[in-house]
Amino acid sequence: MNTEKELLDYIRNGGERFLPHVSIDCAVFGFHDNELKILLLKSKFLEDWALPGGHILRSEPLDVAAQRILNERTGLNDIFLKQFQSFGDPNRVSADNMNYLKEVLKVPLATDHWLLDRTISIGYYALVEFSRVNPILDYFTARYQWWDVHDLPSLVFDHALMVEKALQTVRLQLNYQPVGYNLLPEKFTMPELQKLYETMLEKPLDRRNFQKRMLGLGILERLEERKKVGPHKSPYYYRFNRKKYQEALSAGLSFGF
Repeated sequence: MNTEKELLDYIRNGGERFLPHVSIDCAVFGFHDNELKILLLKSKFLEDWALPGGHILRSEPLDVAAQRILNERTGLNDIFLKQFQSFGDPNRVSADNMNYLKEVLKVPLATDHWLLDRTISIGYYALVEFSRVNPILDYFTARYQWWDVHDLPSLVFDHALMVEKALQTVRLQLNYQPVGYNLLPEKFTMPELQKLYETMLEKPLDRRNFQKRMLGLGILERLEERKKVGPHKSPYYYRFNRKKYQEALSAGLSFGF
């Protein structure tokens, strides 16, 4: 929806194409400057920030819809995306919150309009390599911004709760999901990998034990190249062996943190 005409058509006729009472919202996490960040958008019509999301086509499977919505918002394909919780409080999206459609766009909406009725949102979290994301603006969206998960702005509806639950899920699944594989660039140092896990777990990890555990999993390849960070500190670069990683996941990989 890149024009006002497309937006108005979506508002008036979207109920024919999309499921009227179900939406998807995505918590997109990235890791940058040793901080865990989340991608938020600023609507042109609301004061608060929001998670990227959208409605589900009537014939569309949920996971396909989530991938499509994130592709439309970020330009990414082949994203690690996992459903974590549904949000269905009767008052999660109040009529007051939706009045911007009437007041700003001057669109007459009946009380039973498909956008004003109760909506259940299905939450997904995505793990992406920070530099790969290229947010795409549309008629709804003024801008995107990465935010430190510990320093969030005011969020619309129940999106603050969504972020909280998404973070809880990511941390609970840290032992069994490819967090490092998705959040780090293709090559990285062992200190960078350790910092990622320390940030996610919010606790320090012993350097020797961490390195021994990670190398013992057999999913890392050490490269000949070193990162030059000082006269006496030039750690080797590593990368994940995709085939071995997938095999380890299928066999029940556990990092043991």
